Amino acid sequence: MRNHFLPVVAICTLMTAAAFFACQPPAQQKPAAFVPPKVILTPADTFHFNNFVDCNMAEAWIGDTFRIFPGKYGEDPLWGDASDLKFADGKNADEAFSRPAAAFTAPKMPANAPTGQPGLHGAVWFETVYQDAKDPSGRTLYAIYHNENYPATLPYDPATGEGYIDRKWPQGLTGPTSPAAVCRIGVMKSTDGGRSWENKGLFIEDKQPRMILKPHNTSCTFAGGVGDPSAVTQGDYLYLFYGEYGYPGVYDSASYDRTREWSGQCISVARIRLSDLDDPQGKARRWDGKGFTVPWDSIGRPVASLQIPPAEGGGAASSPTGGFHWGPSVSWNTYLNCWVMLMGKVTGPSWQGSSLYISFNPNADLGAGSNSQDWTQPQLLVDKPGHILWYPSLQPMNTPEDVANKHTCLRLGQKARLFYKYSDLGKYMSVYTVEFQKGDVGKSRY
Repeated sequence: MRNHFLPVVAICTLMTAAAFFACQPPAQQKPAAFVPPKVILTPADTFHFNNFVDCNMAEAWIGDTFRIFPGKYGEDPLWGDASDLKFADGKNADEAFSRPAAAFTAPKMPANAPTGQPGLHGAVWFETVYQDAKDPSGRTLYAIYHNENYPATLPYDPATGEGYIDRKWPQGLTGPTSPAAVCRIGVMKSTDGGRSWENKGLFIEDKQPRMILKPHNTSCTFAGGVGDPSAVTQGDYLYLFYGEYGYPGVYDSASYDRTREWSGQCISVARIRLSDLDDPQGKARRWDGKGFTVPWDSIGRPVASLQIPPAEGGGAASSPTGGFHWGPSVSWNTYLNCWVMLMGKVTGPSWQGSSLYISFNPNADLGAGSNSQDWTQPQLLVDKPGHILWYPSLQPMNTPEDVANKHTCLRLGQKARLFYKYSDLGKYMSVYTVEFQKGDVGKSRY
């Protein structure tokens, strides 16, 4: 999915243990009757980002410094190996986002392991950064990363079940002879504020039996997998919202069913204990329809309210017509006292789609009952016909409130700046500010 023009990241800012708990939403029950808020979208001066963005924008406050981590790093036989994952600083979000490309610094990253050996394989993009509450300096960070591989970088290992078999492999983004990627999600750790990183292992993945192959996969996107995540913390857990692109079972061309594929895809959720981030592999659990019980590499259930019904144009990730939401960006809103999710919508091959959507979840406690599933039906936020829009996120500004509260894209107030990527133009920018109004006060306008 990612090419020379592609993702954004998120993070919770915790300078002390007290700041950590302040950054999390308060434990509370869902209001008796939740009325979705109004969204006021106001045109603003164009705010261009001056460097490479291909994901959710990962960011954190390191003391009084706002730091962002856009870009891509690692081996990629399709687009070429990359060293574009860099960071930039500012006294506020606007200042960091305004930095010229020359002001970005490349952190020290772990090397890719040789093919067939354990370690980091493929390319990575940081999607969310979580700050360890136990470190009062705020310098201990965990980056939740999107990882892409191919049969060439991660060939199948029958001993572990990891990797991919280059047989009936679907087409990728650069033409009939290019291979589709497979996405996974992992964790890296930094103890120096993001200047150097250590790979800690995988968060979740889908393995070879779930890959959707020829002749059914004709979307020119992924062969399958899990990716494009946004992670937030609540209580003792980190909750991961992510795109699900694999088959909800063992793919077999003789028994393949597109409706069944649709039933297991869209935006899903998994969680892991914060105490397990230093050794994450095998520790996360996916949602099973009633609770977080499904192993990290098994088959969970997507968030049903975010799926597009087939009767309304909903489709599967392997279809060239698309018909699904993807690329969530989740934040806690202190003004609304609810979670906010932005997402894209695929309506054609190669991740085409001109519209962005928004959804709300009034449950502060994502771990209780089915609270993690209680998202409102997505509402249209932006549509730019003729363009391809990716990676929407709400970002803080340089207002006294945002700076004093050390807001990031994971925690925001009543107003924020809306960023997204014009993939067809290769530009990541903001042309709107967003203001929320509670309940049915006023009218929405887009």
